[in-house]
Amino acid sequence: SDGSIRLHQMTSEYPLMQWNDSTKGQPIIALQWALTRPAVFFALDASSNIYIWDLLENDLLPVAKQTMPSEKVAAMTLLGEPEKANGLLGMVLAKESGQIDIQYVKKKWALP
Repeated sequence: SDGSIRLHQMTSEYPLMQWNDSTKGQPIIALQWALTRPAVFFALDASSNIYIWDLLENDLLPVAKQTMPSEKVAAMTLLGEPEKANGLLGMVLAKESGQIDIQYVKKKWALP
């Protein structure tokens, strides 16, 4: 609820990494690992900002932030085929109006 993200290992109760105030205090609505690139995850905050984290590039801050200005995003999920090396990764955004928006992620965050 405060924008903090913690990365845990299943065998320990303590986080391996913790990022406080990663969304400047906005609650995180959704967080999902990339299906095609294990070091990348995406976070959606309550202000419809999408944060892209690539832990191989920078493990302190997100590598990109995208604001969805047109309408509030209520949910996010990713789609892709991890068994294929084509690097095709899509993001499905559900807006409060019920509209669904599908966007493709840049290859640099999608390729294995």
